[in-house]
Amino acid sequence: MKPTKVKNTNPLWGGRFDSSPSRIMQQINASIEIDKRFFREDIQGSKVHARMLAKQGLLSHKEAKAILAGLSQIEKEIQSGKMTFDPKFEDIHMHIERRLQEIIGAIAGKLHTARSRNDQVATDLRLWLRGMIDQLTDQLSQLRLNLLEKAELEVETLMPGFTHLQPAQPITFAHHLMAYVEMFERDQGRLSDCRRRLNESPLGAAALAGTRFPIDRHWSAEQLGFSGPMRNSLDAVSSRDFALEYAGVLSILAMHLSRLAEEIVLWCSDQFRFVKLSDAFTTGSSIMPQKRNPDAAELIRGKAGVPMAVFQQLCVMLKGLPLAYGKDMQEDKAPLFRASDDMALCLSAMAGMIADLKPDRARMALACQSGFLTATDLADWLVIRYKLPFREAHHIAGKIVRLAEKKPCRLSELSLEEMRTVAPMLKKDVLDILDEKTALGARNSFGGTAPSQVKQAIKRARKRI
Repeated sequence: MKPTKVKNTNPLWGGRFDSSPSRIMQQINASIEIDKRFFREDIQGSKVHARMLAKQGLLSHKEAKAILAGLSQIEKEIQSGKMTFDPKFEDIHMHIERRLQEIIGAIAGKLHTARSRNDQVATDLRLWLRGMIDQLTDQLSQLRLNLLEKAELEVETLMPGFTHLQPAQPITFAHHLMAYVEMFERDQGRLSDCRRRLNESPLGAAALAGTRFPIDRHWSAEQLGFSGPMRNSLDAVSSRDFALEYAGVLSILAMHLSRLAEEIVLWCSDQFRFVKLSDAFTTGSSIMPQKRNPDAAELIRGKAGVPMAVFQQLCVMLKGLPLAYGKDMQEDKAPLFRASDDMALCLSAMAGMIADLKPDRARMALACQSGFLTATDLADWLVIRYKLPFREAHHIAGKIVRLAEKKPCRLSELSLEEMRTVAPMLKKDVLDILDEKTALGARNSFGGTAPSQVKQAIKRARKRI
């Protein structure tokens, strides 16, 4: 069966062709439903390009004025939803140029002097990602502030710290929250590094080899807020490592969000009951009336896979591409948009949950009474008090734990006489170091869980934000 042909060739590139592409070709080739999203960036770049052409004498003042006015009109039309999109014109670049022709006539064709869609789309994507990074950075700052504000209220709140999801040592809830403040600060740093590297302008690289027109790429780059023009025209149009790096940064951010989300799910469970979330961030069950499900946290955990998959998708897309541009690269935008949207939503949801959650301090303190959380403190104290090698102290503490386990009771509930059956040299002062709150205050090394250290950590983090 022969492919169906449409009647007219594309007026923006159809000079080389006698007939139009098949409808299926139009369908696979069109990206307008995806890339119309960065119409603002495309118009921003086009305005700067038009002004640069006028500055260089490649456009008259009158022509540039008409082009700029037409672009402003198009921006308003798209914002108001008045502009119609036709897959025949493939992408946002062609749609804007076509509409500009309708508004100002043949002069619109001069706008594409000294540029290609290759450098145009690379410029648009860098501008869009730069704006997205700024938004995510602001959202991360808000999340960190919410964590800090919650931590300030919980500096004295005792909870068990875990390794292997087994009770390990007593810590404070504030100390636990502050661990995520540090992680999200590093995520902000990675976003900042990514922004700095992508903030170079491809505009003026044209299709791949630069242009014979006397353009001023440095001026255009400055006007668009870039640090400068990209130094190699081939690299300018063919590189997408900036998008790959961005996806990688989002993957790490998503992993951190997912870990915190997982802990919220655990803490809300009946087995833990460490925190409670209000109706604002939970849902019920269609069959079990008693249920309160932490669905926001679960969805964050689920959405974490998206940027990780996008990173792999971009790697696969790029790994076999020779220089310079290939249409494969059109497929970078949809996944990047999806990952960006998901992470923006997840950051908002997590910031909301952190502000919303209420710790059950009594339940956390009660949980510290199981698992022999002060066993390490006992071993450390034996080293300090009796100058024992740590391995010997560890062995003695382990035997005392076994004694309490058999009884059964907490370490602090053992009598001095019972402990002396394991270590006869022990004095009454050993009883003072087995209390969880006493053990907490003793962890006073820099970065430790002692309330005095946590207060200082919060103060330093506030200054950094």
